[in-house]
Amino acid sequence: MEKRSGLAYLTAGEVADADRAATEEYGVSVTSLMENAGVAVATVAKELLGGNAGGRTVCVLAGKGNNGGDGLVAARHLRSWGAEVEVVIAGDRSDLREVPAKQAEAAEGMGIPFFGPGRDFDAQLIIDSLLGYGSTGNPREPVARLIRRANSKKRSVLAVDIPSGLDATTGAPGEPCIVANATVTFGFPKTGFLNPDSRRFVGDLFLADISLPAEIYARYSVNSGLFAERAIVRVDVGANAFEPSRGDRPRR
Repeated sequence: MEKRSGLAYLTAGEVADADRAATEEYGVSVTSLMENAGVAVATVAKELLGGNAGGRTVCVLAGKGNNGGDGLVAARHLRSWGAEVEVVIAGDRSDLREVPAKQAEAAEGMGIPFFGPGRDFDAQLIIDSLLGYGSTGNPREPVARLIRRANSKKRSVLAVDIPSGLDATTGAPGEPCIVANATVTFGFPKTGFLNPDSRRFVGDLFLADISLPAEIYARYSVNSGLFAERAIVRVDVGANAFEPSRGDRPRR
C-alpha cells in the first residue's frame, strides 16, 4: 500500500483481500459488487459518448472472469439507455465463470448480441473488460488479439478497473496492453497507477464507489466520505502523485 493525498493505493493482493473481506466478513455479494461496478462503468461510458448514449454504438470486450462480468453489467445499462451494444467474448461462452455467466444470460435476454473473438468490431466506444487486477505477464491469445484490435481502431476506449495487460501492482505494461482514453477503477486505486509509465495506458482515471463497507476503508486509514458527494470521483495525475478532484469529463 502507498498513501498519497489521502488515498490508499493498494497492490493486487491487497485489493483481493479487501474484496474478500467485503464478501466474507460483511456479506456483500459478488453479484452486488459487480452490479455496482457495472453501473459505474456505464456512467463513465455515457460521458465518453458525450453525455447521451442514445443511438451510439458500443462494443464490450469481455473476459471470462469478474472483470468481464462488470463489462456485461455495463452493457445491460447502456442498452437500457438507448445504445446499440454488442459483446465480444474472449473465448467460448462455456468459459465464463459462474457469476459472469449469469450476467451474460441477462444481457442476452435484453437482446444484446454476443460474438466470439473473431469478430471484427468497430464501435464508437470500446469497453475493455478482458483482464482484471489479478492478471500478470503478457496477455495470451485470444485476449492479446482483441487488445491489438482495439488499439488499432483509433476509437474511444474505456478500461474496466485496469487496462488489460497492465500490472495492477507495478504499473508495468505487458505486450500488448490496452491504451485507454479513460479507466474507471473500483473502491481503491491500484499502486500501479503511481508508475509514470502506466499513465499513457490508463488515460483519465476515475474512482468509483461499489459499496465497500466503511470499515474496510478504515483499515487503510481512508475516510469513506470520499464518496459523500459523488459516487464517482476523478483522480488527476499531479507532478508526483494523483490528486482527487471532481466534475471533469473524460477525454474523448
